[in-house]
Amino acid sequence: MTLVAPRFRARRTPRLRPATLLTGAGLALLPWMVVLAKTLPQTAEVSNWSTAWIGLDALLAAGLTGTGLLLGRHDPRAAPLAAATAALLVADAWFDVTTSAPGGARATALALAVCAELPLAAVCAAVATRRPVL
Repeated sequence: MTLVAPRFRARRTPRLRPATLLTGAGLALLPWMVVLAKTLPQTAEVSNWSTAWIGLDALLAAGLTGTGLLLGRHDPRAAPLAAATAALLVADAWFDVTTSAPGGARATALALAVCAELPLAAVCAAVATRRPVL
């Protein structure tokens, strides 16, 4: 019979787990959204409007192109890039529609969201959730 010395674990100070941190951050946003809804103005003048939209479209171009190239190479890094690109596409559709002027501009934004951005987001989400081919 062999005797085995008991294992002692070093006592660690409790760390904030990522799951707890993210859940708390998400819940903290709920009252903040109420504050924003009550205090933000209905209109605002933005000095860097074109820079913001061109920057978002540049991120979308990089995400879509990169996802396509990685997917064509069967590279497993396509999945996380596709997930990020899907999120950007949904955000782009949301902000395009909600910031467009009523009338023709809103109709164009809705058409682009329904016919291009959201279907591309669905394709990216499908790429992000499928198992990598090894």
